[in-house]
Amino acid sequence: MANRRPDLLRDVGIDQKLNSQVPLDLSFKDEQGNTVKLKDYFHGKPVVLSLVYYECPMLCNQVLNGLTASLKMQDFDIGQDFDVLTVSFNPRDEPKLAAQKKETYLKWYNRDGAEKGWHFLTGYPKEIEALTKSVGFRYQYDSVTGQYAHASGIMILTPEGKVARYLYGIEYMPKDLRLGLVEASEGKIGSPVDQVLLFCYHYDPTTGKYTVATMNSIRAGAILTIVGLIAIVVFFKRRSAKGLLPSQAVKGAH
Repeated sequence: MANRRPDLLRDVGIDQKLNSQVPLDLSFKDEQGNTVKLKDYFHGKPVVLSLVYYECPMLCNQVLNGLTASLKMQDFDIGQDFDVLTVSFNPRDEPKLAAQKKETYLKWYNRDGAEKGWHFLTGYPKEIEALTKSVGFRYQYDSVTGQYAHASGIMILTPEGKVARYLYGIEYMPKDLRLGLVEASEGKIGSPVDQVLLFCYHYDPTTGKYTVATMNSIRAGAILTIVGLIAIVVFFKRRSAKGLLPSQAVKGAH
């Protein structure tokens, strides 16, 4: 049973709870340490939700890197056409670290006004649990390493806070992200998609290897990345030939 999941990963994953309502009354801390509610960020625009923890040594940075890369290829703008919520599921993460992450990714995204639409939040266990459960994000804490075992992916939410679409992995096709934003802006709920999970799990110094389940997922992700890069090239060649869709598509859907 070489491909059996390690015990810690048996209850780790991202379930597709399409049309599930995110509890918008939940309270978190923003980058300045102010208490905010999720509903403060839902005002007529779709929202991209990424669940990470800021001191993650493996996949979380890759999730944010992949998200930012895809966002940079959109003709929609954060803070104008949609918002992004990045929420830590580690209750020990502090607003100071959230602010550092925000500075890093806003600098990379490099568009005016994005600071008003991309928010990095921290929270307490009860609120974190309610949020993660509402979107089907299952993770486990490993007390031996002090790290979290979790899968990678992002969710696109409607302006009312309902789950409209899931994108798995650490690379998000620009056309998929765009379609998800347009559909979510219209209140449309997408269909279930195939899951190819990448697991964030600790390195075993006794063997010098990651677990088999993790490495199999990483190999699958590498293959998907190559396929994705090819698809991106084809996608933008076709867009160049046919002309760009108007950047007001998301706005006009409100």
